Amino acid sequence: MDSISNMIIMMKNASLAGKESVSFPSSKIKSAISECLKKEGFISSVSKKVKGGIPVIEVGLIYVDKKPKITEVERISKQSRRVYFGVKDIHTIRNGFGLLVLSTPKGILSGKEARKEQVGGEALFKIW
Repeated sequence: MDSISNMIIMMKNASLAGKESVSFPSSKIKSAISECLKKEGFISSVSKKVKGGIPVIEVGLIYVDKKPKITEVERISKQSRRVYFGVKDIHTIRNGFGLLVLSTPKGILSGKEARKEQVGGEALFKIW
């Protein structure tokens, strides 16, 4: 299974179930994605821990008026089909309420940051 898909689905399911936090196996790209989501206000905290000798990333979830901030995710680029966006292809998601996460030459960036930096890249997923 795709590890990025697994991570974002775990965050969505935990937030819909009302959990305070969720943890998943650690990797550099998952850590970078978590930091991007924290910067954009979709998660509250990111911490690296060791559980049972395995490094994990623990993410704190945000709720607004008892409703989860993360209600839906959509994987764009998959292992079987890579999707790339140029700067002109990057648009707002859900009228600004959503977020597009891209893997660019300047690292993992949100759609807003990528437009500001004038870089395109592989579209990983949309979250709202």
